[in-house]
Amino acid sequence: MIGDLHVHTTLSDGSFGIEEVITQAKRMGLDYLAITDHDTLSSSSRSQILAERYGIKVIPAVELSAWDKERNTKVHILCYAPQKPDRLEGLCIKSCQIRTECAKEMIEKVMKRYPIPQEAFLKYTKGSKSIYKQHIMRTLVNYGYATELYGSVNEKLFAYPRGECLVTREYPEAKFVIDMIHLSKGIAVMAHPYMYNNVELLKELIRDGKIDGIECYHHSATPIQQDSLVKLAKDNDLIVTGGSDFHGLYNSTMTHIGSYTTDEENIDKLNKLIHKNLQKAAKSAPKQ
Repeated sequence: MIGDLHVHTTLSDGSFGIEEVITQAKRMGLDYLAITDHDTLSSSSRSQILAERYGIKVIPAVELSAWDKERNTKVHILCYAPQKPDRLEGLCIKSCQIRTECAKEMIEKVMKRYPIPQEAFLKYTKGSKSIYKQHIMRTLVNYGYATELYGSVNEKLFAYPRGECLVTREYPEAKFVIDMIHLSKGIAVMAHPYMYNNVELLKELIRDGKIDGIECYHHSATPIQQDSLVKLAKDNDLIVTGGSDFHGLYNSTMTHIGSYTTDEENIDKLNKLIHKNLQKAAKSAPKQ
């Protein structure tokens, strides 16, 4: 029993729809899937219906944007199975607004450099809860100003921290985001700690008893780094997860659904914690 616990769809910055992702997970022989679109749980209802149809278990999930103020860097926190998802709604709306405001400013900067109408950029955002750099780059490719999504043009315009058209703002503070996840009776897992140099923050979160798991198996970590994360998780009795971080056409590196997975032992741990949170949520629900 294995699962890919990190996949994106057209609801954020993926190119596959919900059904396409689920059917591909089934083809890959996965038992579990988590659709972790950025700052939205909009996939939850439809994915459960489709999961039943295709005979695969889909865990409701979201990848929440956060910020490490001490180190001035981005952080992504995966939230699994929130029993009170409405408590995350304000957080999701705020982060989507931040991302969209940044994207609109980036589009304005790009339009000053390239004669492309604004509506052309929005063509690829249909269905998405926000606008992403990938949508902007796809427009540039479509108009012939770039030949690839992640090449020299992308580096020139959007490379962090000094890309010519890059606009960034701080997202909600990481520890606050995790507190909100726990308030929603969800499970908080640090996503790809090596992608944004979040290892020191991760150790702080472990020390403070704030995190439930670590995404150890991800393409951004070398095998040695993955082993070190697994050891850190096991030494602190945390869930070890793995996920492809699949975005389809918008993949920044070669990865496919099922390229990194979570094993049966840790899926069992996750399910036990989900059941525990379900019981807590039931106890705290107002009596009818």
